[in-house]
Amino acid sequence: MKKMFIRMVRIRYLAIIISFVLASQVYAQDNEAKKSMEIYGFIMTDLGYNFNQIQADWYDVVRPTKLPAFENQYGVDGNYYASVRQTRLGFKNYFDTGIGELKTQFEFELFGTGVDAGQTTFRLRHAYAELGKFGAGQTWSPFMDIDVFPNTLEYWGPSGMVFFRNIQIRYMPIQGDTRLTIALERPGASADQGVYANRVELQGVNTRFPLPDLSAEYHYGANWGYVELAGMLRKIEWKDQNNDQYDLSGDALGWGLNLSTNLKFTKKDVFRGQVVYGEGIQNYMNDAPVDIGIKNQLSNPTAPVKGVALPVLGIVAFIDHTWSDKFSTSLGYSMIDIDNSDGQTDDAFKKGQYAAANILYYPAKNCMAGVEFQWGSRENFRDGWDTSIAKIQFSFKYNFSEVFYKK
Repeated sequence: MKKMFIRMVRIRYLAIIISFVLASQVYAQDNEAKKSMEIYGFIMTDLGYNFNQIQADWYDVVRPTKLPAFENQYGVDGNYYASVRQTRLGFKNYFDTGIGELKTQFEFELFGTGVDAGQTTFRLRHAYAELGKFGAGQTWSPFMDIDVFPNTLEYWGPSGMVFFRNIQIRYMPIQGDTRLTIALERPGASADQGVYANRVELQGVNTRFPLPDLSAEYHYGANWGYVELAGMLRKIEWKDQNNDQYDLSGDALGWGLNLSTNLKFTKKDVFRGQVVYGEGIQNYMNDAPVDIGIKNQLSNPTAPVKGVALPVLGIVAFIDHTWSDKFSTSLGYSMIDIDNSDGQTDDAFKKGQYAAANILYYPAKNCMAGVEFQWGSRENFRDGWDTSIAKIQFSFKYNFSEVFYKK
């Protein structure tokens, strides 16, 4: 009953938002300023077969972190799946103002995560507004490059890619094909208490984020493609509130550099690549577990363990090839590798790999059908365990887009 009530509230909430957006456009027609509104999205159906096993909430994606950490953790191999969770709906508005053009975007999909993991339910993607050189709301972090994402059917995408939509305020002093963006983003991080997870001494240690995350990107565009360099700087703190002989408080500096590119080898071939390295930036990665790990320092009587920012390396390399107006192909590889701390458990996530290859068919405008082979693997920290998953997926996608009013 509780879940049904929540779904009913979400449906009513969605109806109110759509009614408000449409009503605002009726009002806008009486205004002399130039404006337009676009309703867009797509309906997408995925059908596939998992030859191996993955945690049940992530049946229709390839996430190395969700592969079993030991034999048969998630049952037996071989499962058919069907999903419409990639389906998407969005609204964009453009208004002329006395100080520049106001752009807004509201977009959601049906792929449940967090407390809604495994469900087909509303999930916010973008709630963002931009006026001139300033922007605010939830959208892509400047630390990531969405154009690295390949033209694949699999929803989650390359595991070694920086991929994060975050709430932020941003300043864009340079705009266009070459751009510079600086942002203050909502902070957040997670920690692995490792082999000490059940110790009462750690139960009163709580995280604190005194400052926003600072991110920036410089994107240089040319007729051959572009190259982009992005950076991240953040402070992560934790406070020991226990009244005992230990003081486990501490902090860590999170930082990262992300170099990415799209290279147009020919008119029909685009290379999408990225290399990222940093410490304590895992929550900005597409598929990584924790930012902070436990490190032993047993010779210290008051602080026998401490938290440390975990180093991470991510790589993405994909080729998108267009055969003709009717056919295209994407194939490539991605990897994420984490330097674990010595206080983490033997089965902690160490390394993930991801690969995909497809052929897509476009029978008519706004229509797509395709088949894709997907592969992923997981490697544990130090117990010798590794495993992989192979999947075959068929997808059908129908795009729509309509500008309702433009003056």
